[in-house]
Amino acid sequence: MSVISLSNVGVRVAVDGRPDPKVLLQDITVSLAEQRIGVIGANGSGKSTLLRLMNGLVVPTSGTVTVNGLDTVRKVRPVRQQVGFVFTDPLSQLVMPTGREDVELSLRRSVRKGDERRRLAEAALDRFSLLPLADQSIYELSGGERQLMALAAVLAVNPTVLVLDEPSTLLDLRNRELLRRTLSGLDQQIVMSTHDLDLALEMDRVLVVEAGRIAFDGDAAAAVEHYRSLCATDVAAP
Repeated sequence: MSVISLSNVGVRVAVDGRPDPKVLLQDITVSLAEQRIGVIGANGSGKSTLLRLMNGLVVPTSGTVTVNGLDTVRKVRPVRQQVGFVFTDPLSQLVMPTGREDVELSLRRSVRKGDERRRLAEAALDRFSLLPLADQSIYELSGGERQLMALAAVLAVNPTVLVLDEPSTLLDLRNRELLRRTLSGLDQQIVMSTHDLDLALEMDRVLVVEAGRIAFDGDAAAAVEHYRSLCATDVAAP
């Protein structure tokens, strides 16, 4: 199992018109080795920033982030070979006209021969029963089909870790269930942020992020209860 380690991590960004930088994350120290890890919290709490640290999409202002000992700043390319990232909106990830072309694009760096790329792309699509949709425009696909296309493109290069940023947010109930079943059958270590607390309850470990810090870290049921308490407190406050 892979180990993702964050040590004394902070992320701050400059904001126009403000003398001091905005703090997105602070004092994050955690080691993640479980098979299924959930991250929950309110919008703007820092969940997405936390996940993007894990494959170098965000660079820490302070502290270090490593994946299996590889620093995400100094070794970003080998880190990204191990850590695949799936965005909330698949249309921000699917850049080619069709799913087939997108999966082949993801294989271009690692597979030189075109015929071999086509074979591997078809195998990746067939894994998720997407081969009949391979040559349709991505704009003709449902939200769930697009999300699975994005997932197929990421998994085609066989990462050891899959990081997903609220992958079910734009999906209806049927497609959320399809995504849930698909994820449950994967061998990869999964780190996933979600607002779907039922999905969070299926994780081995859950982090609750609040105001840029990890407010709770532990068992899924206890984490969800802690998050519910935080939300109830916020609602009750004048």
